[in-house]
Amino acid sequence: MSGSKPEFLRFTGHRAFTQRLVLSTLTGRPVHISKIRSSSPTHPGLAPHEISFLRLLEAVTNGSVIDVSYSGTTITYQPGLITGSAPGVGASLAGDLIEHVLPANCTRGITYFLLPLALLAPFSKAHMNVRFSGPGVITSATQGTGDMSIDSFRTAVLPLYGLFGIPPTRIELRVLTRSCAGPGGKGGGGVVEMRFESQVRLPKTLHLNRRPGRIRRVRGVAYCTGVSASHNSRMITAARGVLNQLVSDVHVAAQYDPAPLVGEKGSPHKKKIGIGFGLSLVAESSAEGVIYAADEVAPPEGGMVPEDIGTRCAYQLLEIIAQGGCVTAASAPTVLTLMAMGSEDVGRLRLGRQVAGREEIIGLARDLKAFGASSWGIRDADSDDDGTGDLVFSVKGTGVGNVGRKVA
Repeated sequence: MSGSKPEFLRFTGHRAFTQRLVLSTLTGRPVHISKIRSSSPTHPGLAPHEISFLRLLEAVTNGSVIDVSYSGTTITYQPGLITGSAPGVGASLAGDLIEHVLPANCTRGITYFLLPLALLAPFSKAHMNVRFSGPGVITSATQGTGDMSIDSFRTAVLPLYGLFGIPPTRIELRVLTRSCAGPGGKGGGGVVEMRFESQVRLPKTLHLNRRPGRIRRVRGVAYCTGVSASHNSRMITAARGVLNQLVSDVHVAAQYDPAPLVGEKGSPHKKKIGIGFGLSLVAESSAEGVIYAADEVAPPEGGMVPEDIGTRCAYQLLEIIAQGGCVTAASAPTVLTLMAMGSEDVGRLRLGRQVAGREEIIGLARDLKAFGASSWGIRDADSDDDGTGDLVFSVKGTGVGNVGRKVA
């Protein structure tokens, strides 16, 4: 190895923080991120959930070097090898399980951590088995930060991995304790375990540029923690009142859990947090691999009845379906990133114009180019007789793949 210092890719700001660190880990390119909330007079630098994500990255990789400035506004990250739950690696291992504890002041939902972790898992040397626990785990959707619920992640994002030759049957997501956001949107006290046992050499090339098809059924989960179980049936009834006029096959499961107790181990002063209720709806199309999802959750401060949650979630699902395309805004970054990391062939993906024009998608295109990926080709969708105005994205894979796995 030469003694020259690695050349850092330089970024500014806290936006797309996890996205840039994931791309850095997959491509092996070190990054330097500065001016992280440097203008904030009260909370400059890294937020608690970002610090926790850095610790998670350190646990699932070997040889990563992370330097954070004293003020927390600048970070340098030199990625290591993605080892997953390999023996002898990780901060805290119970057998082959990495235990990751989220702090009580975490305001992001658990999917903030699961989405990037699921992107790294197929390229890991060993299985990626992580349990999230602690007072900061929120399994519901979050209002202020816009994170999807764990139910939408399981039913609308994980099945998409099957399109890349990564069998979803080998991905297990267990919700051991449910929770909603606590007072002020902080903490929840849930427990979630993800076992990702499907590693590949290279993701398959994706061609998902056909018509999205017609919605054939709607599934969902109504959940409540620490409140009356009747909230579930009230949300389901309100949602069905909207959806049954449009599709006959609507089935929403009800999930009730007591509110989790949070406090020091052995301490008598434990309190219940994570009280709340919400609804996750998923619409499945007649076209294979086309899934739309919507989430709605009661605000932590209260003031919203279950009927409003059910109606709003149903209308939100209809709006997402109306945006068109084969992938929603929530799952598009995952699909586009896997396409860019795949074999050196051109894959195609159909997106609605509203989804394609989102700041996150444009930012992802810029970040991918900075990490050495090809630019995307964009054209109008063929046979667009229904006037949806969808676009087809052509994405060429970089062939990065899994350096720890030599055989497909």
